[in-house]
Order: sequence, then structure tokens, then C-alpha cells
Amino acid sequence: MRIESIYRYPVKGLTAEALEEVALTPGETLPDDRRFALAQGDSAFDPAAPHWLPKRNFGCLMANARLALVHSAYDSRTGDLALRFPDEPLFVASTRSEEGRAAIAARLAAFMGDEARGAPRFVEAPGHSFSDVAKKVVSIIGLTSLHALEQAAGAALDPLRFRANVYVSGGMPWAEFDWIGQEIQLGQARLRVVKRIVRCPATEVNPATAERDAEPPRWLRTHFGHADLGVYAEVLEAGRIAAGDALEVLG
Repeated sequence: MRIESIYRYPVKGLTAEALEEVALTPGETLPDDRRFALAQGDSAFDPAAPHWLPKRNFGCLMANARLALVHSAYDSRTGDLALRFPDEPLFVASTRSEEGRAAIAARLAAFMGDEARGAPRFVEAPGHSFSDVAKKVVSIIGLTSLHALEQAAGAALDPLRFRANVYVSGGMPWAEFDWIGQEIQLGQARLRVVKRIVRCPATEVNPATAERDAEPPRWLRTHFGHADLGVYAEVLEAGRIAAGDALEVLG
């Protein structure tokens, strides 16, 4: 099997950013993956004492499909976040200043309209990841499994609906489910696969149009008896991964 594409998602619920290669660190996510989030006004998230909370505490595609229309780009060197809203000029603000974070929160909240609860905050906490799971992991999807779902449902599905970090080709459909508890060599890094990824209504959202025009969770249950696609893996040994690198199951 080989890596076809790699993505990070600096802001939870916003744009996927493609990477040609990236260095993985033991016990960590991809650098800057889910580093930021828009905490709803009624969220209990405290940047001074961060702990994992369910996704509904934050702006997310499961509840806020409209966010798919916002195109974002994060500059890791400067800390600037660029946001392009439909029919509006490019908006850029710093994630490193209180003023910049407040401006980002205000623009996103205004765009969300009634879906913004209270006074949302644009938040980060050093070392914290706004992942859908509490453990710091890398998400991997086998494209043959996705193609099996497409064939069964009779529908084409943009892989970015599933917001994985790594997409791999080759192998048999659903083979990645057999890796649970096993180690894999991914490029120069070694990881342990820890669990399957249960799919939620976020995957119903078309990343290009923000329309809910597909039902992957229901299609998975109907045709395969589960709602899972992809796996989570924790990094055990540091190393770089790049498009074209091999994935090998170590056992």
C-alpha cells in the first residue's frame, strides 16, 4: 500500500490543507492538525485548563454545514489565518494576538448566524488537539474501502468528506480494520493502529457546496453492517512521511 495524499486541518471544521510531506512525532498529531477551534459561547472549554470535549462544543460540519463554504489557510510561520467567505474580500488576522483571535471569532460567528450560540471564541491551548477523540492520533483511510462504499451506494464521494490525515491506495477493502492493535510502518514513522473511525453526519456535507447531499453513515450500515471508515493510529516512532511512501503492516 502507498500514501496517496496527506492533509492537516488547522482549524476544526474548516479547510483541509494538503501536505507533500510531514514529520511525525511520537504521541502527537500531525503538526498544527486541529490546533484551533471556534468554541461556542456555551462551551465549557477553558484554554488555561484544556480537556477534551465533544465536537458539538465547537464549530463543526456535523452541526454547521455552512462552514464548508469558508476557505481557510493557516501560515505556521507567521500565525496568520486567512479566511475567504463567499462574495467577500479576503480576511486575514493573527492567531497570536487577542485582538486577532477576537476578530476571527466575530467573522466566523457572523457567518454562522443563528448556529452561533452565545459569543463564540476562537481558541487554542498549547499541546491540545481539538480532535474528535481524546487520544492524539493520525487518521488513515484506505481508498479501496472508500471505493467499495461508492460502488455499493452508487454515488461518487469526495475523500475530503471524511477529513482524514492520510489516504492510502492498494490492499483489499476494509483491510485496515484487521490492523487494530498492530503496528504499521508509514514512510519513516512507526505507528500502532488503535481503533476504527465511526462516521457521523459531518460526512453528509459536500465540502465544495456545503449541501447535505449524501448519507455515508446510513449507506455504511445498510451495505456493510457498520458505520466505520478508516482507522486511528498513534505515533510510536518519529519519522517523515510523504506522498508515495509505503505503508507496511508489521504485526
